[in-house]
Amino acid sequence: MLLHAQEENLLEISESHRDFIIDGLSVERNHVLVRINLIGGPLERILPPRMIDKGDDSYSWPMFSSYPLPHRYLSEVARNVDVKQDSDLGKLLFCFKMSDKQTEWIENCRRQFCKMMKAKPDIISGGALVELLEKFVLHLTENASECYFPSVEYTATDANVKNESLSSVQQLGIKMTVRYGKFLNLLKDGAENDLALVLKHCERFLKQQQSPIKSSLFCLQGNYAGYDWFVSSLFMIMLGNKEKTFQFLQQFSRLLTSAFLWIARLHSSRYLPADTIESGIHPVYFCSAHYIEMLLKAEVPLVFSAFHMSGFAPSQIFLQWITQCFWNYLDWIEICHYIATCIFLGPDYQVYICIAIFKHLQQDILQHTQTQDLQVFLKEEALHGFRVRDYFEYMEILEQNYRPVLLRDMRNIRMQST
Repeated sequence: MLLHAQEENLLEISESHRDFIIDGLSVERNHVLVRINLIGGPLERILPPRMIDKGDDSYSWPMFSSYPLPHRYLSEVARNVDVKQDSDLGKLLFCFKMSDKQTEWIENCRRQFCKMMKAKPDIISGGALVELLEKFVLHLTENASECYFPSVEYTATDANVKNESLSSVQQLGIKMTVRYGKFLNLLKDGAENDLALVLKHCERFLKQQQSPIKSSLFCLQGNYAGYDWFVSSLFMIMLGNKEKTFQFLQQFSRLLTSAFLWIARLHSSRYLPADTIESGIHPVYFCSAHYIEMLLKAEVPLVFSAFHMSGFAPSQIFLQWITQCFWNYLDWIEICHYIATCIFLGPDYQVYICIAIFKHLQQDILQHTQTQDLQVFLKEEALHGFRVRDYFEYMEILEQNYRPVLLRDMRNIRMQST
């Protein structure tokens, strides 16, 4: 419809040249068309302005009435450059061979991970990230004390699930994921089918752990209603390998971190109390979002006050960020660092990272509170200039101050009553 409207705004058409009528509507449509077609963080996609600047050359951005997008909107970011193995990375991988004392090697791994994130974060990407995540999660799940959820036997094959249908939302999400993955040179042709199989396996795997419930709430009728951006992120991290992706998710699902990082994990889950399931309220709402409000008030009071004056809660933005796994808010490398940090250091780091983001955005938040467009700014704008590495020391301070109470409540989600 938007493309058709742009077509109607053409002044003249030739094979080599197309002139569009430049007005407020065509400029807004151009912005929306680019925004909905391109995925990426602040350095990965180029969005045209929404308004016409004053001057002779009032609008120099190319307009279009059919895809693909003009090349000007495609950022020339560095894509999937695998870093050669570094000595610090070697030390981290060496930790996995030392298994005399479980708690000792876990702490060694986490200490080395923190060191790398502060000094050489770019190493934690590509094939190195795959190896780190696979080995760390495998070692954790071999330690019974680290497993929060029980092991679940799953025997379905690709043939068992291939004929299951996916919703239109899931099909669109698959297309968007593969488009982004190809842009970053992480995925190849045929990735759509592999990702579809992973999603179908995940649905069946999680359905085995769901509690049957009759409810008038739409969100509890059937499978998880939204698109599973976490699974898509893992699929891209695993470079489109469906076997590795699903095997990792099966192991990861035993850890407490999965309850907060993988939102679909606890949809109607039998591991939650009956009243929690019936309410349709996910633990990220009554646990993580609660601590976002509490920590923001204590740590970044000006930002907390700005939200209060703007009439909406910071937890709304937090939930949008984590539900879509920071897609379109952070560049891919930062999304990888967000996931890796939460897996290596614990689910409470999800809260600390978001508090760090609010701290990073403080001046922008105060400015947009003045202009009364804070909600639009936070929902639509990417997180410019934020890097997980820059706030690692700050997050370690938050961990020292809040981890005991935060992790206690996170571990109590199976007993919590809403």
